[in-house]
Amino acid sequence: MNSADLMRRRERALGPAYRLFYGTPLHVARGSGVWLYDVDGRRYLDCYNNVAVVGHAHPAVVEAMARQAGRLNTHTRYLHEGIVDYAERLAGLLPDGLDVCMFTCTGTEANDLALRMARAVTGHAGAVTLTDAYHGHSAAVYPLSTEDCPDRERPPWVAVAPAPDEYRAGARDRRDAFAAERGAAVGEAAAGLAAGGHGAALFLCDTAFSSNGVLTPPPAYLQTAFREIRRAGGLAVADEVQAGLWRLGDGAWGFEASDVAPDIVTLGKPLGAGYPLAALVTRRDIAEEFAREHHYFNTFGGSPVAAAVGSAVLDVIEREGVPQNVQRTGRHLADGLNRLRQRHPLIGDVRGRGLFFGIELVRDRSTRQPAPRAAERVRDRLRENGVLLGTTGSHGNVLKIRPPLVFERRHADRLLETLDEGLAWAESRT
Repeated sequence: MNSADLMRRRERALGPAYRLFYGTPLHVARGSGVWLYDVDGRRYLDCYNNVAVVGHAHPAVVEAMARQAGRLNTHTRYLHEGIVDYAERLAGLLPDGLDVCMFTCTGTEANDLALRMARAVTGHAGAVTLTDAYHGHSAAVYPLSTEDCPDRERPPWVAVAPAPDEYRAGARDRRDAFAAERGAAVGEAAAGLAAGGHGAALFLCDTAFSSNGVLTPPPAYLQTAFREIRRAGGLAVADEVQAGLWRLGDGAWGFEASDVAPDIVTLGKPLGAGYPLAALVTRRDIAEEFAREHHYFNTFGGSPVAAAVGSAVLDVIEREGVPQNVQRTGRHLADGLNRLRQRHPLIGDVRGRGLFFGIELVRDRSTRQPAPRAAERVRDRLRENGVLLGTTGSHGNVLKIRPPLVFERRHADRLLETLDEGLAWAESRT
């Protein structure tokens, strides 16, 4: 069916709340590795989809999924070796003490469970989140997703602290001090909750700061923020749904670069490489306190198929040297993006590490005036030229690069070449 007819059917069947990427939506048919293919057979370099962490349709992951589905797929109320093996293996990638895994299907559910657990353990009801954050879309965590939730809908138990955006704040010459100040703002937000009679149960932080524009604050930020939330009687929760599994290159998890240990870690998107698999990992004392009055069950979370897929993903990461590839390709890509910044005045800032970058486009470098329309044009120009990326940030002016982790140097070179042309094209029209 042609794309126009399919769009009309989609609008009738799915309703108006759904959104599509790009001015001309992409009608995809299949994926393989770092490539997506449309219905006409044209291929696109996928620089956006982090769910397919080891590449689209990786044969080992597909085989593990099909094999286990053909044998058994049920829930966690029966004994089954697969889920226990996977839980032990996943916990083994985290700091000592974080050794209890509870499985869900999505990152939203994992964050929802983290909020429920923090409230039960601390006796507090409130939550601290950041400006322009995204943590899911359930009724519980949607108010913490300040990127989407309007201010007028924010309940009194949610307090919002400013994100550590040193570029927008003009604080690049005082990074550590600025990071500590923004970390201290988490304590101020918690104090506001206490004054309102709620108390802070947790501080929830995406350690890639993705929807904030892909930020890379120095360690002082999380160190200060975690200290402040604990001082207020709350738990420090690292949302690793986007940063996890070596995405940032310098460790399996985003929080590691800050030399901190969260009380709870939530995981999602890449764990199942496209299969719905997510998790919460916490300390045993927290899990035991929660279990005194609460039980947990998820019909599909942690199924034998989910465990088989999760283990297959970890096998591929280990066998194919994915962490080493992320480091190599990430350094090469970072160098190339910074060279583009020297050539293109439209680029105000380049941020990120590993295989997760944000390129902030501005109308004027001296004023840092955002250029969201230019970001849309560049994004759509690259789509026309066979490269897919996204946009993010509070002003919608940050190009988001977040490819599968099997993205190699040759793929990075194609991205850089196409981005160079797209930026020049956009600059000629401003």
